[in-house]
Amino acid sequence: MPSKANAHARSAECACLVGPGHKAVAVDPALKLSNQKRLRRIEGQVRGLQKMVADDRYCSDIIVQIASVQEALRGVARNLMKNHLHHCAAKALHSAKKEEANAMYDELLSLIYTHLR
Repeated sequence: MPSKANAHARSAECACLVGPGHKAVAVDPALKLSNQKRLRRIEGQVRGLQKMVADDRYCSDIIVQIASVQEALRGVARNLMKNHLHHCAAKALHSAKKEEANAMYDELLSLIYTHLR
């Protein structure tokens, strides 16, 4: 398993890079607000799941609710990926630096294969 340092060294430099770490500065304010609302809703759903487990609710009902939370999280991830593609990835892929573009391709494929199934 690669270390975090190696993974960071191989990742593309984000077009939104600011200071010593990555920070997204090109996030659409409406998208950010939408994601924050979704995450608050998801937080409530997870609290509901905790209560369902504590109350010994029917397993099938809990599983359905877990699937709902997972889909909601995938929705947030899709929004973030869309923003990443429009800003960070677009700049890197259109860069004259072949190494930067290749690193972004690798980062995107890794995200898709690992997290956005």
